[in-house]
Amino acid sequence: MTSPLRLAVVGHTNVGKTSLLRTLTRDVGFGEVSPRASTTRHVEGARLSVDGEALLELYDTPGLEDAIALLDYLERQDRPGERLDGPARLARFLDGSEARQRFEQEAKVLRQLLASDAGLYVIDAREPVLAKYRDELAVLSMTGRPLLPVLNFVAGGAHREADWATVLARLGLHARVAFDTVAPPEDGERRLYQSLALLLDQAQAPLQRLIDDHQAQRASRRHAGARLIAELLIDCAACRRSVAAQAEPERQAIEQLREAIREREQRCVEALLRLYAFRPEDARAGELPLLDGRWGDDLFNPETLRQLGLKVGGGMAAGAATGAGIDLLVGGITLGAAALLGALAGGGLQTARNYGTRLLGKLRGEHELTVDDAVLRLLALRQRQLLDALAARGHAATTTLRLETPADADWRDEPLPEPLRRARAHPQWSSLAPGRWRDSDERREAVEQLGHQLLTGAAQSQGRPR
Repeated sequence: MTSPLRLAVVGHTNVGKTSLLRTLTRDVGFGEVSPRASTTRHVEGARLSVDGEALLELYDTPGLEDAIALLDYLERQDRPGERLDGPARLARFLDGSEARQRFEQEAKVLRQLLASDAGLYVIDAREPVLAKYRDELAVLSMTGRPLLPVLNFVAGGAHREADWATVLARLGLHARVAFDTVAPPEDGERRLYQSLALLLDQAQAPLQRLIDDHQAQRASRRHAGARLIAELLIDCAACRRSVAAQAEPERQAIEQLREAIREREQRCVEALLRLYAFRPEDARAGELPLLDGRWGDDLFNPETLRQLGLKVGGGMAAGAATGAGIDLLVGGITLGAAALLGALAGGGLQTARNYGTRLLGKLRGEHELTVDDAVLRLLALRQRQLLDALAARGHAATTTLRLETPADADWRDEPLPEPLRRARAHPQWSSLAPGRWRDSDERREAVEQLGHQLLTGAAQSQGRPR
């Protein structure tokens, strides 16, 4: 096993060095991120591994505070006729008392860079190119280590990326990468590691392994996130609650259903945050505007009719069962109570077991509350938006994630996906009814199918209900 590549993250104070480490390691708890200057006072390290093999060690260093004075000091230490190279000049400085007193912070940075294979020089691209930054680069270049400038804070419009590119090229630093630590570009890590590979030929293989692993992990997280959202939607679509047809019980049952859906959505939010290694306080589900509970007349959707037709016995023909379903669907129980109960009894034990209780409840005046289609659409829109936002969020972000009103046309305007329509006929698929919930191959298939549609954005049904 070869030794891991060692990188020192260096730069002026308060330019986002620790933020870069947080984003590259996906660790919101690494170091301390603060607008105060000189937050990092000591060298801290982190390691990136693939399949248990350490490939990259990253070292966060204190900010350079007085490079102008340090460069002047180094130049004054040169003796007439002396021809020391950069590392030798720095070695003499690091052995002296000034490295332990006036320039203690700069000495920590230089020691770490000398002990590393290369350095990432982090730049706040919003800042003008001042003399202190030129002197920092002059001092850092004395180490003889390759430097890759990393332009931070370029996601907004108020940056000077073009100015920095010009100055860096004049200083001989032609390789650079724009990497916003709060909102990193989707291909940001790949470009960073590829730029490093241009500077360190021997590191190409391990850096490529990091790139491949990062892409695989990114895809895996998105698939897992889509499955979490699909589980939420199936739970809510399949949920049914019976309530007596009286004003106060109905009001209480509707509120209980609303609260159950809110809690279920929050559990999905928290699971997505854990998946992307963020903290619970980084995002919260807002108040979910559930619509009024409604009659469960969609009990007789095409999926239910299909089930009735397949499972009835010889005592009641499939066509008769379908006809009864259609009658109830349009609100007219034309068979009458006795005729309907007799038909159910003739239909066999399986039919009575699956539907008898619910139909009898209707005849007794009970209502079934289900989650409205509009609420399912809202849940899907919000959670897909959250998934996209987490995938694009850097682990250096310190503000709470807020989701605006979603506007995806497919979930807003198109018919609900077929797996959700199918779930309407399977109340046992919902974990919101623990006494009735049970997993099955058919439920898992619906979750997988819906998860795929969430990923591709194809929230369209496989044929419209007739």
